[in-house]
Amino acid sequence: MFLQPDGTFWIQLLNFVIFFALLNLVFLRPVSAAIKKRRDYINGVTRDYEAYKAEAGKLKAQEDAVLAGARREAELTLGKERAEISNETATLAAQYNEQVNRQVEQAHETVAGELAAARSKEDKTVRELADMMLDRTVTGAAK
Repeated sequence: MFLQPDGTFWIQLLNFVIFFALLNLVFLRPVSAAIKKRRDYINGVTRDYEAYKAEAGKLKAQEDAVLAGARREAELTLGKERAEISNETATLAAQYNEQVNRQVEQAHETVAGELAAARSKEDKTVRELADMMLDRTVTGAAK
């Protein structure tokens, strides 16, 4: 027959078992352990990456919230300052308007006083002018 179990068969079978045991001990277990260790490392890095990514998202959300709060606060501050400036401007405008009105009133009073003084001296001035014109006419005709 083709295969007849004899003494070499049992030796080859024993040789194969020893070879497989050595192969398993020397190569398969260390390589399997290294692969498992590498897979664990990669899984750990992936977990860390996901955790850091989630933390970065939370920090970004916090940053956005802080920026939004700062913008709101800045807008409120600017609004208050604009209101104060507007009030101050209105107050200054009112004060200068009062000053202008007083000066205009003083000018009207001064002009009215000067006009009254001029009108009170009007008769005397007209007589003096008339006398002066008469003198010139008379002196001019006498020459």
